[in-house]
Amino acid sequence: MSDVHPPDSVQLQAWLRAAALHDAEAFRALYEATSARLYGFALRILAKPELAEEALQDGFVAIWHHAGSYQSQLAAPMTWMTTIVRNKALDLLRAGGNGADISLEPFDSEVVEALRDPDATPIEALAISREARALAYCMSALEGVHRQVVGLAFFHDLSHSEVAQRMALPIGTVKTWIRRSLGRLKTCLEKGGQP
Repeated sequence: MSDVHPPDSVQLQAWLRAAALHDAEAFRALYEATSARLYGFALRILAKPELAEEALQDGFVAIWHHAGSYQSQLAAPMTWMTTIVRNKALDLLRAGGNGADISLEPFDSEVVEALRDPDATPIEALAISREARALAYCMSALEGVHRQVVGLAFFHDLSHSEVAQRMALPIGTVKTWIRRSLGRLKTCLEKGGQP
């Protein structure tokens, strides 16, 4: 399972289409081809092997149930699956009740590589990498709780009211923090996201 080069996007798409039709063999092939990479991704977020395994398992259950909703024109297969596993990992972080802040590790170079569209041209891949690094830098410049609110809203697709509920904050505060943080991110990104 230590694939140095994951299958190409076309093969992953074919397995996802078959999994949408409940083809267990195709799903098994998809799992075998991608699970090691997705596990490593979850481990970088959670830092505990048992939690990373749980996030991976939950992620693949979601992939099995939602394979039919995958749209190749919106994201590469690895990007789509990585997002699902990432969301499951963040759910585990929050469920731990340990007040863990949302980490910026998902933006490090290995994760930027994992999210890269394998079909992108070298120029497109370089632009994606630069944009991701700029975003990571600008996110790190935000105050911790503001970074967490923005992370929940935009990287985990929670509504403002869901963010307020999860963080036990008034919705007005959440809206204000998100608006101010987006302004800071915009200013930082306009400057190129450089230290």
